[in-house]
Amino acid sequence: MATVVDQVKETLVGTESGVGLSAQTRSDFMHNAIKDEEGELYMSEKEFVDAIAPEGEDYHKIKREQYSVLFSIADRNHNGRISIQDWTVFNNLLAKPDAEYDIAFRLFADPATGQVDFSSFKESYARNKTSNTIPFNWDSDWAKLYLGGKRHRHSMTYPQFAQMLRGLQGERVRQAFLHFDQNDDGYIDPEDFQRIIQETAAHKLSDHLLTNLPTLCNISPGSKISYANVRAFQNVIREMDLVELVIRNAINKSDDGKITRVDFLNEAARITRFTLFTPMEADILFHFASLDQPSGRLGLLDFARVLDASWHHTGADLDAPTGITGAAEKAVASSETFAHDLLVSAHHFGLGAIAGAFGAFMVYPIDLVKTRMQNQRSARVGQMLYKNSWDCATKVVRNEGFRGLYSGVLPQLVGVAPEKAIKLTVNDLVRGKFTDIKTGAIPLRLEMLAGASAGMCQVIFTNPLEIVKIRLQVQGEAMKAAARDGEAIPKRSAMWIVRHLGILGLYKGASACMLRDAPFSAIYFPCYAHLKRDFFGESPTKKLGVLQLLTAGAIAGMPAAYLTTPADVIKTRLQVEARKGESSYNGIRDAARQIYREEGFKAYFKGGPARILRSSPQFGFTLAGYEVLQGMLPLHGEAKEEVGLRGGLEPLTGLMEAKSSLPYLRSRNALKIILDLDLGFGRVKAAEGAGKWLPSLRGGLAASVEPKA
Repeated sequence: MATVVDQVKETLVGTESGVGLSAQTRSDFMHNAIKDEEGELYMSEKEFVDAIAPEGEDYHKIKREQYSVLFSIADRNHNGRISIQDWTVFNNLLAKPDAEYDIAFRLFADPATGQVDFSSFKESYARNKTSNTIPFNWDSDWAKLYLGGKRHRHSMTYPQFAQMLRGLQGERVRQAFLHFDQNDDGYIDPEDFQRIIQETAAHKLSDHLLTNLPTLCNISPGSKISYANVRAFQNVIREMDLVELVIRNAINKSDDGKITRVDFLNEAARITRFTLFTPMEADILFHFASLDQPSGRLGLLDFARVLDASWHHTGADLDAPTGITGAAEKAVASSETFAHDLLVSAHHFGLGAIAGAFGAFMVYPIDLVKTRMQNQRSARVGQMLYKNSWDCATKVVRNEGFRGLYSGVLPQLVGVAPEKAIKLTVNDLVRGKFTDIKTGAIPLRLEMLAGASAGMCQVIFTNPLEIVKIRLQVQGEAMKAAARDGEAIPKRSAMWIVRHLGILGLYKGASACMLRDAPFSAIYFPCYAHLKRDFFGESPTKKLGVLQLLTAGAIAGMPAAYLTTPADVIKTRLQVEARKGESSYNGIRDAARQIYREEGFKAYFKGGPARILRSSPQFGFTLAGYEVLQGMLPLHGEAKEEVGLRGGLEPLTGLMEAKSSLPYLRSRNALKIILDLDLGFGRVKAAEGAGKWLPSLRGGLAASVEPKA
């Protein structure tokens, strides 16, 4: 039941990162635990890995099997099984602010002394390191500073051990460089540099970066790589978070969402106090980010290939627009053929039709009240029927019944489906073609042009629908007025009105309809898009819920509806058949002139509040329904959208906001620190004889256990 409630809540208010660990601890254990012969619940290594490294995450950097390293930490009794108490303690450890380093320390520390003994630590390191790894000298001057010389070895406390790990990767790189610099000239071959970084940082860097490491020699004359190049590269990857901050700030200030090397260095000078990037470090960053973008102006997704360790080539569409949040806009913006455009448009036309009919039905009674208020003329013969919108609604229910509020609803639903569908489809189509496929940016003037285009195109459906709907909506009051005068007016059907008006009659007032719909859409769609993005924070990593979509749609509809009310009043007067004693109009100008002369300026905004009450929620329901349907019924090929520029971005790490569970994120980060020692930690190894090596490192010894099925 709780799961259902959570799903409903997520649908209404959207989803974003953040899961309360304390509330999930028992649930996660119960979900993964198994029962022993006595019915007691526990987790073995397999279930433990399932719990902290759930299937479906990206394990192409740190293999899923390597998470078993952490089992020895959670298994407090060293009996090969974890109880709910053990699981609770482990989760409590993960919740600590320094959990990553604490986990690494506990992996090697003696539980009795609470310190890391050098001999057991070195033995554990030797057991874990890969056989062909570049040798590391634990008797080096660097190691002596942390561990003491051979005759004065000392154990390391937690703070000392954590600080040693912090600088370990840099020392490994330095020693590896010396290992390959056989002639002591300060240069190594590009292939040797690639091997060094592959062995020391492959778990932290993107495939793009690792594949192109040998090209580092191209940033300066010559065919080899100097130690200065290696150290500059090391500094860049060590300061990745700061690099990303500088890039984001600089890009936010850029008009086109792209920056140059000069922009990067200028922004770095503004926001850094103690860290200054050298020219070589900037050259290295831009070199790897611009390998297939030689213009020198780079966007965020170009840098993602360098900054995000989860970036990897997927073989999918290399130009998929991750900066665009709308499903239809993404499909159109990335389309390269007219046929695909038609397919996308047809699909979203159908979704728009359903959403439009839903939105229209929800607010139809308000629309009926609005129409009758706008058609009521203060200068007409006889008394005014309605004092205000509420009075109008109550009199309709009293005189015509509740069904009177839905007079003419059927042709409205039949007509509004293609009307709203073409509006939504044309806006998506035009907007998608004007949108930058890399950044998702579109100038405001083009946003308004896309909306206005949608408003103009919809008139072909809107005008016939409006004129039939309006005449059906007002005939109830016309019949009542005629009965008061002793006359009888038969009730007309929608088909009778269509036959009576003919094709030309159905487009009476079309120019006024366009005068209303084009500005309405030009105001509405940009407001809606900016509310979603700027107020509610929609992004490729944050999906809004139905309530947020409804709110954005309703708010955007308010200015659009009210500011176009004068055009709506003129359109209504032109389309309604004038009754005895009422003025007739000959076009937009004549109607505007007569309304002003006979009723004053306020008449232009008659029904304005009702129009807001109708249009605002209607478009809220319509747009919310449209976007929900896009998610529920995606066009083939649109379901998976986590495709980044020139490759894939795991939507859980790096440049993307982390959405995974805390146990997984903290466990993964702890493994990153442990793998700084050697990438062999946690790898499945063949022990002597049969069996799988289990990294139970406490006490300095590893154990061999039976292989898992």
